[in-house]
Amino acid sequence: MKKFEWMILGLLILLLIIGIISIYTASSSRIGDDFLFANYYIKQFIWIIISMLILLLLLKAPIAIIEISIFPIYIITILLLILVLFLPEIKGSHRWISLGLINFQPSELAKLFTIMVISKLISKPFLSDGQILLRSFIFTLVPVFLILLEPDLGTASIFFVILFSILLVSDLPKFYLILIISPILSIIFSFSIWIFIAYVLLLIYLLHRSNLDKVIIGFVISINTFIFFITPIFWNSLKDYQQNRILTFISPMRDPFGAGYQIIQSKIAIGSGGIFGKGFLMGTQKNMNFLPEHHTDFIFSVIGEEFGFFGCAFILLIYFLFLYKIAKSIIKIKRKEYRYVSVGILAYITFQIFINIGMNLGIVPTTGIPLPFLSYGGSNLLINVTAIGFILKYLNERSIFA
Repeated sequence: MKKFEWMILGLLILLLIIGIISIYTASSSRIGDDFLFANYYIKQFIWIIISMLILLLLLKAPIAIIEISIFPIYIITILLLILVLFLPEIKGSHRWISLGLINFQPSELAKLFTIMVISKLISKPFLSDGQILLRSFIFTLVPVFLILLEPDLGTASIFFVILFSILLVSDLPKFYLILIISPILSIIFSFSIWIFIAYVLLLIYLLHRSNLDKVIIGFVISINTFIFFITPIFWNSLKDYQQNRILTFISPMRDPFGAGYQIIQSKIAIGSGGIFGKGFLMGTQKNMNFLPEHHTDFIFSVIGEEFGFFGCAFILLIYFLFLYKIAKSIIKIKRKEYRYVSVGILAYITFQIFINIGMNLGIVPTTGIPLPFLSYGGSNLLINVTAIGFILKYLNERSIFA
């Protein structure tokens, strides 16, 4: 008990409490002097109880049972990702498995157990660089491919953040990370041939400084050049709503009543909150239903409208303390596998926070990624709390894993 990271648990509970309060006010609609409330906050409270019970069981569970469960659960997750593709659409995509009163999203489970499988596989001793890369990419690309078929581009992007973060702290030489990230940069720079040429010259310089063989450098440049030419074809293959999200991110006013509507209303809500906000339950954008999905993806906009700049700053401060404490603590974990798992979890939660708040502010495209611990959603909350449970378990027993 002396080694237990009570501050991490305390900040987690505080975030869950803030989430309940935020969902409660986001669930309200004002009609005259009366308020009507949906039952989202009740469902979220039930999910919090379930999640905390699982966290407690996880802390008590023998580490050996967890170890032998990783691969079977990963396989079950892949089967669920396949199953969901054959189920009826919900909100235009195949992301959820209906379990009566609740809908479960297998992709949430896939994030956690992809982290655990990769961490286990690449932490084995005496692995070559090629083996580390091969194992990492195979077990990442399988769920990514299935999630893209749903389609869910936002969740699929999280897996590459997970992969990059784990490889960053692994024994893999750092120049491989340049090779991994270079295709993504090629896609971004492919819309201007002159920018792409400058990028390729910089890439050649960096690879040459890494003392790579000229054949390997030539192969990498060839792959990136191929991506430069294939990107327009890929762009044309995207669904209309996916293209609109990206174009509307660049210019929300190009479609103010369509793809840009959520971003515009979110920015209006946050901006109208001012310094101190309009007050608890008093958000007009929310009460008049101008802001869609205000209890899920756009919960931060409700906070900004009703609690203002100071409310948003307080949320960001709690998140910062929570993530900083985790980052500072996981350095103490000496066993590679558990350190890799903790880094992967920290990376994907941080990424989700950044993307969600960014899309509420209109600085990143709308992706449908919820705000961890605050947005309404059972499967997302359950997996995120469980993920923090794994970090707490590894930290609590780190002397055993030395």
